[in-house]
Amino acid sequence: MTPIVRGRPVRRAVVVLPNGFTLANLFFGIFAIVAASRGDFGKAGVYVVLGGVCDALDGRVARMTGSGSRFGEELDSLVDAISFGLAPAMIVYFAVLNQQGWDWVFAFIFAACAVLRLARFNVTQAGGSKTHFIGLPSPAAGMTLATYYAFSQTKLYNEVLLLGGTKVLADYPWHVMMRILMVVLAFLMISPVPYPAVPKVNLRTVRGIVGGLILLGAVLGLIFLPREFFFPVLLAYVLFGLGMWLVLIVLDRVPTAESIWFEEDEEDVEADEHESVIARHDEMPTGRRRRRRKKRPRGPLPTPTITRAVEEESE
Repeated sequence: MTPIVRGRPVRRAVVVLPNGFTLANLFFGIFAIVAASRGDFGKAGVYVVLGGVCDALDGRVARMTGSGSRFGEELDSLVDAISFGLAPAMIVYFAVLNQQGWDWVFAFIFAACAVLRLARFNVTQAGGSKTHFIGLPSPAAGMTLATYYAFSQTKLYNEVLLLGGTKVLADYPWHVMMRILMVVLAFLMISPVPYPAVPKVNLRTVRGIVGGLILLGAVLGLIFLPREFFFPVLLAYVLFGLGMWLVLIVLDRVPTAESIWFEEDEEDVEADEHESVIARHDEMPTGRRRRRRKKRPRGPLPTPTITRAVEEESE
């Protein structure tokens, strides 16, 4: 006899899949704090980057499977506060800051700005795909800060980057530069500076191809040059958004809530609307999904009338 295959466990697995990536992000965030407490700051930065990869995948998997929900959004924000707010701040605390003085306030400022950034995102931009973010995204800020220490110990930082025969970066103490970088990234997260979102990967549009190249470059950089690759690329992203914002202000084109980078494809808009309808349907209680029956009138039932023919038959 052929066994009956039920569809409910499959649906449940699809819903759990994006949350699994979110919890993997949390795992790498906690692992980064543990590695930093043990003095392994280079690996701690790599773990934060791995958390960023998981953070990028959970939203895409949720959109692909149509399993996005309010629970997943809230879980993602809570995890991001740890992986990209607390973990990078603790890496800097263990690596640079004076643990006997008041330098720990720098860690508080960065973590507080990351939490404020995520709270503002939940109120203003949560749900659906976006062309830009208001303020520096917390994953970008966290990964930039977490990967700075490993980059500052490389030959590229200390010997290769020369300008006019002088070392561009090595002449500045890296532990002092890290404090400045920490404050700048913190305030960029809560600033109104718009930053472009990474395009979704597909082969039908130019944006999709660019998104695929970015993803491929990140994977190759993580495998072959994790210390030399990520900080310069992330820093270029930070400076690009800030530079474009300043140019727009000079040109008297103050950025608004609308996209200033490019328009969304019609396919993306239709997909987002379809996903939001599915999410609302999944979150609706079961009783509300069923068709409501007409309410019966309250009070005693009316007495049935007996016709004359029925009375004669009874006699």
